[in-house]
Amino acid sequence: MELLILKSGDAYIRVKEGQFLRVGLDKASVFPMNQMDLVKTHEAHLKTQGFESIKIKKLVLSEADI
Repeated sequence: MELLILKSGDAYIRVKEGQFLRVGLDKASVFPMNQMDLVKTHEAHLKTQGFESIKIKKLVLSEADI
């Protein structure tokens, strides 16, 4: 499964109630690939709010028996 995620430096971004928070990976907002336009909109807002080194990343999840 592939998902989109936003990063600012070493922190991940959580989108909650119109706010952007720096969090760890386990709390980050993830988006399906078909929501790239929304993620780019969030990226633009983050840049205007002073977040540095904003990057859109593809998070690749796999499932395996253990």
